[in-house]
Amino acid sequence: TWGFPNTPKVHPHLPTFSTIPFSGAASLKSHAFFNETGELPCHFPNTQNLSLDELVIFWQDQNKLVLYELFKGQEKPNNVHPKYIGRTSFDQDSWTLRLHNVQIKDTGLYQCYIHHKRSQGLISIHQMSSDLIVLANFSQPEINLIANQTEKSNIIDLTCSSMQGYPEPQGMYVNVTTKNSTITYDAVMKKSQNNITELYNVSISVSFPIPPETNVSIICVLQLEPRKIILSLPCNIDAKSPVPSPPVPDHILWIAAVLVTVVIVCGMVFLTLKKRKKQQPGPSNECAYGRTIQTAKRKCPRTIPQRSLASYSP
Repeated sequence: TWGFPNTPKVHPHLPTFSTIPFSGAASLKSHAFFNETGELPCHFPNTQNLSLDELVIFWQDQNKLVLYELFKGQEKPNNVHPKYIGRTSFDQDSWTLRLHNVQIKDTGLYQCYIHHKRSQGLISIHQMSSDLIVLANFSQPEINLIANQTEKSNIIDLTCSSMQGYPEPQGMYVNVTTKNSTITYDAVMKKSQNNITELYNVSISVSFPIPPETNVSIICVLQLEPRKIILSLPCNIDAKSPVPSPPVPDHILWIAAVLVTVVIVCGMVFLTLKKRKKQQPGPSNECAYGRTIQTAKRKCPRTIPQRSLASYSP
C-alpha cells in the first residue's frame, strides 16, 4: 500500500519516504458529456520549476483505482486499473489528465497526487480533487398525436417523449397556445433506465380539449433543471372547417326534377278544371218552376170546360 497521507493504496515498488505538508489542496467540479472526453485537472503551480524526471504523478478514482501514473517521466501502465487502460492522456503543459470515452459510471471524485522524488524518498508536494459530473443530452422532445379526433369530438390525445439522457430530468409538460391564451397540461412522467449505459428515456401522455374552429399550437417542454429546458418543435392543429354535405347523384336530381314537374302540371290542371266548373251557369228558379208545371200537366188529365146548362139540350 501507499505510505503517504490520504492515499491508502501505495505503488508496490516505491520505497519508504518522508512527507511535508501539501502546498495546496483544492476541489474542482468538472463536467463531461457521455462518450466524450472529461478533464481531471491537477493545477500544480511548480514554483520550484521541477522537471518530470524528479516527480511521481498519478490519479485515483473514488474507489482508489489508479487511472494513470507517470514515474520520473515514464508512464507505468502496469499500475493502471484495466478499466482505464487506453482511456487517458496526460497534458504536461496544463497538468491535466484527460479521460476519454466517458461513461455515466465514471461520475465521481478523482484525486491527483504529485510527489517529489529525492534521495531520502518521496515527498508529497501537491494534491487536488476533481468532482467529475457526466451528462448526456436528451433528444429533442417529440410529439406524437393519437388519431382519435372525430367530427363529434374536440379531445386531443398525444404522447411526448425524449431519449438517451442523464441525469434524470425534473419533469415534462405540454403548453397549448391559442390566439388568446396558453394553458399548461402536465402528467406523471414515465421513465426507464438502461442497465448498461444508465441513460434515461422519458415520456408523458396528455389528453385535453380544444375549442372548435380554433387554431392551436402545442409545444412539449422537458424540464432538466430549474432554469434549463428543452423544447419540442411546435405541433400546429388548424381549426376544423365545416363538414360539407355529400354531393347528390345526378340520377336523383333528374328524378326529383321530373316529380316536381308532374306535381306542378297536375296542380295546374286541377285548378283549371275547378275554375271552369265555377264559371258554368246553373238552372234558375223559373226554369225549375216551369219544368215542374209542365211535368204536372203531363201527369194530370185535361179538364173539360163546363158548358152552361142553358145551352145544353138533351
